[in-house]
Amino acid sequence: MEENGLLTLLSGQYQMQKVIETNEKTKKMGLILSEEDAKTLVERQKETLQEWQRVEFGESILPKLIFTFCDSDFIYQENYAQTIIRLQEIFYLYKNESMDELTDDELLEYMKKCFDGECQGSLELLADTSLEAFARNVRAHTRKYIGKYSMDEE
Repeated sequence: MEENGLLTLLSGQYQMQKVIETNEKTKKMGLILSEEDAKTLVERQKETLQEWQRVEFGESILPKLIFTFCDSDFIYQENYAQTIIRLQEIFYLYKNESMDELTDDELLEYMKKCFDGECQGSLELLADTSLEAFARNVRAHTRKYIGKYSMDEE
């Protein structure tokens, strides 16, 4: 029975359903993902996991990523699905770049802080500047992430 439960979690249909369920919260912000959007997100997640040679056990990061960013002033219906796709790519890249020293929540929290703050919604700045410096600090074992320290402390 436990094996069957794991197979259900890993199925694309289950993951799509979990993404669609996020609409209950995000519709309050004017953001809705269609079934086609959910399918694209799940497919792109599988491709990104393969690209970065990662494996995800249990629940997908997608709902947590959606809930973290859905209240951003820089995400609106017209760019919603594409922004979430790019944010998940950035998330997996920096899970690798930080050598998995960060929890998912720590990385998501820092990504959100930068995206809404200094990056002003720019995915390029988030990926190429803010998170690069952040990952460099983590790799240097300074662990100066927002859960513990400010990035400005040296």
